[in-house]
Amino acid sequence: MTCSDIIKDRARTLGFDACGVAAVAPIDPDDCLGAWLARGYHADMTWMAATKDARQDITRKLPGARSVVVVARNYFAPRPPRPADSGRVSRYAWGRDYHRALLKPVKRLADAIRSLQPDAACYISIDAGPVLEKAWAARAGIGWLGKNSLVLRPGLGSWMFLGVVATTVALEPDAPMPDQCGACRACLDACPTGAIIAPGVVDAARCIAYGTIERRGDIPDDIARRMGDWVFGCDVCQDACPWNRDVAPTTDPDFFPRPGRANPDLAELASLDEHTFFDRFRGSPLVRAKCDGLRRNARIARRNQLRDAELAGPDEAS
Repeated sequence: MTCSDIIKDRARTLGFDACGVAAVAPIDPDDCLGAWLARGYHADMTWMAATKDARQDITRKLPGARSVVVVARNYFAPRPPRPADSGRVSRYAWGRDYHRALLKPVKRLADAIRSLQPDAACYISIDAGPVLEKAWAARAGIGWLGKNSLVLRPGLGSWMFLGVVATTVALEPDAPMPDQCGACRACLDACPTGAIIAPGVVDAARCIAYGTIERRGDIPDDIARRMGDWVFGCDVCQDACPWNRDVAPTTDPDFFPRPGRANPDLAELASLDEHTFFDRFRGSPLVRAKCDGLRRNARIARRNQLRDAELAGPDEAS
């Protein structure tokens, strides 16, 4: 059994659905991140530009890094029945905050890597550090980068959280998985705002997920009118993807839908106060939007629902 096999076996016992290894080498040799930033597609996410060099060179976070281990955890769950006058929340936010849920098992995986070599060092990132997680996942054979810029893997689709452990231990790398999107453009055609401007290229300023989570202040009217009833995130491009059909539900209770998370009542969201907001969403990804953001999103979703009902007429609306 190779060292990589030992690590993958440990990842399985920790509950991960996939594990792959990549050798450290330039992860963005064509400077795709630089071109994306130069076009302003990061919108107001200034930290993306500020950490560009570290994102493209993981040795800036871990000098001497030789391998990157990437793990994936399924979070898919069927959407619960929707009550009337409710909004929609992206699947990834229905349960516990994945940063917290994955931290302990990823740390244990890092411990297993350190046990292979006495002087080994590791650096952990769970979608929080300046790391190109999706690019490393593709390099490590977890899946390929789909046209909506998300990692796709047979059996999991894109319904997976990623964890990364960079290490100074030299591990046997895996081969990348071939792109299997082919001529499909379902995600591009489904995006309500046209945010996927080219295969693999997303303009964050037009993305509903960015607008409902990261944007502070008003959302431009042309985007708000296309938001539908999304109040946190957006799954449209994922729901449209053929690879996301027939994915088995997660077995991790941390990611099971919690009451009121998948389809929250819009009137309740629109009237949240700060105390109620933190009491209700503590430990959830929804705190990222802040109380003001959720109230704003709920007002937009309700306005869109009323407009759509008027356009549908009394027969269809009923």
